[in-house]
Amino acid sequence: VLLAIGRDACTRNIGLQTIGVKINEKNGKVPVNDEEQTNVPYVYAIGDILDGKLELTPVAIQAGRLLAQRLYGGSSRKCDYINVPTTVFTPLEYGSCGFPEERAIDEYGQQNLEVYHTLFWPLEWTVPGRDNNTCYAKIICNKQDNNRVIGLHVLGPNAGEVTQGFAAAIKCGLTKELLDETIGIHPTCAEVFTTMDITKSSGQDITQKGC
Repeated sequence: VLLAIGRDACTRNIGLQTIGVKINEKNGKVPVNDEEQTNVPYVYAIGDILDGKLELTPVAIQAGRLLAQRLYGGSSRKCDYINVPTTVFTPLEYGSCGFPEERAIDEYGQQNLEVYHTLFWPLEWTVPGRDNNTCYAKIICNKQDNNRVIGLHVLGPNAGEVTQGFAAAIKCGLTKELLDETIGIHPTCAEVFTTMDITKSSGQDITQKGC
């Protein structure tokens, strides 16, 4: 049973209309520019109230910290809302960082992307003989930028831990070549990202026969 509890943006009765701050009438959320500035120059918004941004506490903390540094510390650093590692803590975890494939296509064009993917079999599943083609890993690379990794996705045990580690590498400009040159830790689930060689466009079979 999946229980999905949404968040309501309670912005309609706090006086925003009095000072002219616009909201998205469909969801009550506040549109901002890339510096968290609303349409009213002296009013800023951060966190779950932002229209089209991730509803994650660490994102709000980071955005707030950077906003304070820009306003009062002379900084120019902005919050990166794209390369945010996140995880769905279902029994089989799903983790991601960067662009989903569909949005990457919209942003860069399918002809400029290479998608590598594979199914994999965690070692701890081999003893009980659990399905060896349930876990999945995928990276999305920008061919026009040295095959830089712009999206990473993993479905498998401890996906959150795996994603958090790779998120730092993605922030540093991780490329497919660097992944290929990285020595994997055998037998870990994260190792699969160092051995990917099947592209989605090739149509090759990605099913696995062993760990």
